[in-house]
Amino acid sequence: MGQLSETVRSSQPSIPSLDAERVSLIEQAGLTVKQLEPLGVEVYGADVRAGLPKPVIEALEVEMANRGFIVFKQQTDLAAEELVEVSKWWGAHEIHSTHGVHPATPGRNRHIFRCSNDSRHGILGVGPQWHNDGSFEAATFSHSAYYMARAPEQGGGTHFAHQGAAFDALPKEKQAFWERLVSVNSASSVTHPVVHTHPVSGRKSVWLHLGMTGAVIERLPEDGVTIDELKQQPASVDQFRLLTESEMKTLFNDYNDLMNASFERGYGIRYHYDTGDLLYIDNWAVAHRAAPEAHMPAEQQGLRIMDRVTIKSKQDLAPHFGLPQYININGPHPFNKDGVWQAGGVGFLWKDDIRLQN
Repeated sequence: MGQLSETVRSSQPSIPSLDAERVSLIEQAGLTVKQLEPLGVEVYGADVRAGLPKPVIEALEVEMANRGFIVFKQQTDLAAEELVEVSKWWGAHEIHSTHGVHPATPGRNRHIFRCSNDSRHGILGVGPQWHNDGSFEAATFSHSAYYMARAPEQGGGTHFAHQGAAFDALPKEKQAFWERLVSVNSASSVTHPVVHTHPVSGRKSVWLHLGMTGAVIERLPEDGVTIDELKQQPASVDQFRLLTESEMKTLFNDYNDLMNASFERGYGIRYHYDTGDLLYIDNWAVAHRAAPEAHMPAEQQGLRIMDRVTIKSKQDLAPHFGLPQYININGPHPFNKDGVWQAGGVGFLWKDDIRLQN
């Protein structure tokens, strides 16, 4: 298995501070911004129902790309329709919903994914492992909203890890290896790069779903050819291979170690909600998971009700090396040598003692 000392190098990952010009623009609208450490931004003084000037929205979207997430504080009693409309500020300005509707969802609004630690109020057990929302889509959601309609008395927040800073934390040899990898979703057959360049921040960022990946393809290296050159060159089938079971276990454990190390290494945060928090993530910039306490029964933790809304991306998270956006994982693989090629369910089981549900 990948050991933490081997996965994370000693240099300090970097997350940019709030930009002074954008802060000034936001403050001119009567808002106050608070930089969280090491990532994230809290916004005070907004009533999202009343809207915000377009330049302020654009400035906040860039800050999300750089710092991972923003939180509008004190947005109590948002109606489902209001939450959906406000969420159209970001990305392609459309909602991208792929989920079922819990009976307790306000108005049975199809764009609200209601989560809870009480089955009478929402879906149980969502997101226990590190992931990005919508990994089964070609155009994975650009942003997601998490509205804490009711925060539990004993806590139960969300963990966030900055995936650009996580890439920076990798040793050089693992950076080079991971940049040559493409994952295949076990449910939808969609392919995504394990390292992509964020369309707003321009940062190389890691990306791997720990719960629904059925295969990982490596583009084999070539002497004298840089990774950027490889990405631009279509390749023949014999220039790819599938990772083996042992290599998959190493990769997944290394990725999990990298995300877990974010708290001590300065690129992760355990965020605790207040009732009325409206938190937006840049889903291409940060991975997240529910804190373990979030899944504790309401009798122990207090009732937790969170509404999620997912926003359409302007573009696909497309693979490199001329690979197609979909490779049918339900059929035979097209590569010359065997490796892991597993369809359905939660994909490749890289660890026996954790619950894979996202």
